[in-house]
Amino acid sequence: MRCQTITGFWVLGLLTLVMQAEVDANVTHADVNHADVNHADVSKVSLQRREQSVQLGPRPSYLVEKMERGKLKRELKQCLKRQSFRRSDFSISHRGAPMQFPEHTQESYEAAHRMGAGIQECDVTFTKDGELVCRHAQCDLHTTTDVVAREDLRHQCKVPPEFDAQGRLTNAAAITCCASDFTLEQFQSLKGKMDAANTVATTVAGYLGGTADYRTDLYATGGTLLSHKASIALFERMGVKFTPELKEGNEEDIIAIFGSQENYALKMIDEYWEAGIHPDRVFAQSFNLDDVLTWIKKRPRYGEQAVFLDGGPIPRPDPGPFLKNLTDRGVKIVAPPMPMLLRVNQQGEIEPSQYAEEAKAHGLKIITWTTERSGRIVEDVLRGGGTFYYQTILDALTNDGDILRTIDVLAQKVGVLGIFSDWPATTTFYANCKNLGIHHTHSRPWRQTEFLNY
Repeated sequence: MRCQTITGFWVLGLLTLVMQAEVDANVTHADVNHADVNHADVSKVSLQRREQSVQLGPRPSYLVEKMERGKLKRELKQCLKRQSFRRSDFSISHRGAPMQFPEHTQESYEAAHRMGAGIQECDVTFTKDGELVCRHAQCDLHTTTDVVAREDLRHQCKVPPEFDAQGRLTNAAAITCCASDFTLEQFQSLKGKMDAANTVATTVAGYLGGTADYRTDLYATGGTLLSHKASIALFERMGVKFTPELKEGNEEDIIAIFGSQENYALKMIDEYWEAGIHPDRVFAQSFNLDDVLTWIKKRPRYGEQAVFLDGGPIPRPDPGPFLKNLTDRGVKIVAPPMPMLLRVNQQGEIEPSQYAEEAKAHGLKIITWTTERSGRIVEDVLRGGGTFYYQTILDALTNDGDILRTIDVLAQKVGVLGIFSDWPATTTFYANCKNLGIHHTHSRPWRQTEFLNY
């Protein structure tokens, strides 16, 4: 009888695992139906299971092993022994997980979600028919999608591919394809690829290559492109927060389609309101200060967390007056790139820059970008020239372990709220080790009537 009971429990346990795996698989690979995106039904149980199923893979361990000996390495090495990790708002997915997945695709976002990103980013631009979509720029489709291979659509590109009498591609360096060249339906028919192009290629197949050595094309087959509304629905089902970035665009196109830059900026925010997304879960971003001020003035509930992206110069000379002007105008969160926040002191240690100290002194909260975007520290940064994200601390770098050391300085000494990452497993791992921004419960439901003015 005891044997039968044990056997019964074993079978029941096995069936439970199988059923849970099936549910998780169905949620993870749920197809975003662009036409009926608001009708997707995912149970709260499934969301809770996904919340607990963070997978970091081997990279955090690899980076820890590369670190120089010291207290931080010992602490992080001990953290590797944990049995589970949780989602964190400190870990912000930069366009998904574009180190290995095509950026701004459903597959890239799902990979970032598995790696514990607590906030997901959709860079927002627009189509010919005025729909908002997730792309890094108005005109990047020629490097991020298969449009150049689409004989039925490529002629619509701003600068379409041209061929000689023998069929050889003759203008690889000039091809330009914009989201605004296509309708939403046409845009959604494209497939995402790794952001790259061979600008001296003489064939379409050759042009579509060029992926950086430290990235891969292993997961770049048929990436699913998303509208902004579809991304909102996807992230809502994931139970994460949102950080859309309004991308700049051709002024004439914006006026022709939206009437004004202000209307373009407001349309992005309004799509969150229409989807019932609480303002506390949205961190709207722009490099255009006027966009941020528009949100603060016209959509104040969402403007509370509006993020001004500071693009430079690096380092910014005498940052105090500049940062004071931001706070005087109502900006509460600033997001400069990592090198603007860091410098090397006389002892060769990485420390907060004057900009970082001034930002904190003026009461600004800080988010920064982008870790895991530069490849290998020695081969791709120090020797390969990919120095942008480490340009102010190159003298302090020795190996890939410095990726985690840099994150530690940003978190502990600068005090950033979060870091954008091209591979969120790295930032999720660090956040769990330091208990930063950890998710404990799914966000509360709310009704739009809670706020008369959004």
